[in-house]
Amino acid sequence: MQVFFTIVGFLLFAYLAFWVWYRNRPVRKVPSKFPVEWRELLEKHVHFYQNLNQKEKKRFEKSIRKFMRQVRITGIRVEVDDLDRLLVACSAVIPLFGFPGWQYSYLNEVLLYPSSFDRNFSTKNPEEVITGMVGSGGSMEGIMILSKHSLHQSFENTTDKHNVGIHEFVHILDKQDGSIDGIPAELNNKEYAKPWLRLMRREMQRIRKGKSDIDAYAATSEEEFLAVASEYFFERPKLFKQKHPELYKTLRKVYHQDMSRRLKKPFRKAKRIGRNDPCPCGSGDKFKHCCMRN
Repeated sequence: MQVFFTIVGFLLFAYLAFWVWYRNRPVRKVPSKFPVEWRELLEKHVHFYQNLNQKEKKRFEKSIRKFMRQVRITGIRVEVDDLDRLLVACSAVIPLFGFPGWQYSYLNEVLLYPSSFDRNFSTKNPEEVITGMVGSGGSMEGIMILSKHSLHQSFENTTDKHNVGIHEFVHILDKQDGSIDGIPAELNNKEYAKPWLRLMRREMQRIRKGKSDIDAYAATSEEEFLAVASEYFFERPKLFKQKHPELYKTLRKVYHQDMSRRLKKPFRKAKRIGRNDPCPCGSGDKFKHCCMRN
């Protein structure tokens, strides 16, 4: 009998060890050094990255590599390239940039669809237009779905207050405390939660009455309010601060980022780096003598 329990205990231990390894295994081989081609893509397409100093860019790149090792990015009826992966990773890293070392606990895979879809995941004549979704329960637990087209549009248009990737990753952040309820973990203490709820509900009433420039979708629920307001906060922070100073102050505390100060430079389409241009890694050497060799 003792031998039987020993064997069962060993098998249980082996199963748990395998499960822990499986949950934390690298899901994709990521280069040990951040590729210069990726850096060029970030410089060209990501406004947030353009406004970071060299030290911050290194930290941002490290966070991207970490995210790519932990979360699968899979195309559904669409090819996935490096830019697609980078834009998904940027959507994840931007809201967390004020929390070095944090990671998403409720996400295993991001599925990219070619276009918008409906709740039956159909992209052909969809009954409704959905551009992003966070799975909940069953086979969809730990899965996010994004429209590839909408993801790209989110980063190309930096003036529309919308970013579908950031929106969905804010939902994942909201879930860090176990539920998606519109109250981020930073405000879970009753001392902070009650003022946030009052502020949020007051603004939702203004939206319903047509007296707010926050997208009307924010008034459908408290969890959507947090996600939509966060899009606005990260995309148009100066305007958000001007129009909604109290909300801005609260989200600045939630994300540990003062976005109106961070986004000082306007979005620019960076030209391709020439052989004799300064290397974007910040080494001070010409590109041809530095990262171009890699």
